[in-house]
Amino acid sequence: MNAAPADTPARLLDRRDLLAITAVVDIALNARGRPVSAASLAERNGLRPRHLEPLLQALVHHGILKGTRGPRGGYELARERRRISAAAIVRAARATEERAPAAEGSALLRDVVAPAMAEVERSFAAALAAVTIEDLVRRATGSSGHAGEIDFTI
Repeated sequence: MNAAPADTPARLLDRRDLLAITAVVDIALNARGRPVSAASLAERNGLRPRHLEPLLQALVHHGILKGTRGPRGGYELARERRRISAAAIVRAARATEERAPAAEGSALLRDVVAPAMAEVERSFAAALAAVTIEDLVRRATGSSGHAGEIDFTI
């Protein structure tokens, strides 16, 4: 993995996190009353289905997606777009990852670094929780969210 230049902040979301959010937005955009297959999702996003499947299963396990088996199976949102936050998707995506053991004997880590980074993570998590799939679908479609409203301007 390449290190970021010194003046570039570290990314708080890794590739897996971004892929999970992308998959859920893709499903929100393309489901249209029927499940979206992992193969079609992978094709649209330039991915291999076998690498995507474990991530989709994690999203099903955490109640973000519903999975349907069979030849016409695939994935759909498990709840309304406005009730799925980017933070929930990231939590689901990260739930299956193995974590590196912390340097538990380090006083510097325990007393200085971990508390400071926990504060940063809380701020980031709050901002991430405010972003919903509805928000991202609106960005993707260029919609202001007022579709169907009548404009009485003459």
